[in-house]
Amino acid sequence: MITLLFLFNCTKEPVVDYTDSLTKDSITISAEPTINKNSEDFILKDFNDKVLKSLKEKDYNQFATFIHPEKGISFSMYGFINPKKDKHFTPAEFKKYISTDIKFTWGEKDGTGDLLQMSLKNYLEKWVFVKDFTQGEFSLNEIKHSGNTINNLKEVYPNSIFTENYLKGTKEYAEMDWNSLKLVFQEYKGKLFLVGIINNQWTI
Repeated sequence: MITLLFLFNCTKEPVVDYTDSLTKDSITISAEPTINKNSEDFILKDFNDKVLKSLKEKDYNQFATFIHPEKGISFSMYGFINPKKDKHFTPAEFKKYISTDIKFTWGEKDGTGDLLQMSLKNYLEKWVFVKDFTQGEFSLNEIKHSGNTINNLKEVYPNSIFTENYLKGTKEYAEMDWNSLKLVFQEYKGKLFLVGIINNQWTI
């Protein structure tokens, strides 16, 4: 059984912005996660729920402990992952910026092409946890719900474990207002850590 223990350091220096340092090569690990297959579902469901709980309760100190100590975490606005553009934070950077009003450019909004610019805290609250994903349909290593966006999760995050939390749409909008939140985990020294968060919804 895996024991989750997370350590990180933080710094506090004001900066305007930085570029995404995550590349496909930098997130590849050499071995499959050492998880007992009989307990995999339970372990990942529990970890998934803890991450969602920290986001729902806006407990970002707790959330920071889940971030991969070496690879950090990347945020993808939509189902298609772009390592060169998606915003990336180390654990220390996350801790530094979460309490500031510094705005980052997260990507382009589907349909309009307008840039989404907001602080890290606002992004987590207004885009990542846009709905209560603790009530979502859970799946492990399987994408059950996808729109017309190319799904490249397995190509960008090889040798990873991921969860999906899906909320169906409403009849009012012909169920096209569905949302899903994917959490991507990788192993580090026998423990699992969060390396990616992917929001997904219907896109034009």
